[in-house]
Amino acid sequence: QVQLVESGGGLVQAGGSLRLSCAASGIIFSINAMGWYRQAPGKLRELVAEITRDGTANYADSMKGRFTISRDNGKNTVYLQMNSLKPEDTAVYYCYAELLTHYWGQGTQVTVSS
Repeated sequence: QVQLVESGGGLVQAGGSLRLSCAASGIIFSINAMGWYRQAPGKLRELVAEITRDGTANYADSMKGRFTISRDNGKNTVYLQMNSLKPEDTAVYYCYAELLTHYWGQGTQVTVSS
């Protein structure tokens, strides 16, 4: 079984920054892609960013230039550096890890005040 534990969420003012972390543990041989989705109240879950094992990153258009995804394969951990945060970035952020199937974290709340 694989577990994902997120950390780093919280309350920040508009224009501020947060760094999310997500560590995978359990029986892990190799993780393919890792990434982040988010879900705001009343909205569908949407992709934020994802990164392959070799470090190729993909971002949703609204996050480009503000968010940076990275990973440490030795620690089975993915990070999301979020800068220039906006109130519309307020959501629960979920990380995932792709092995033979997708595993998800429990989510971490990010609230950006105006």
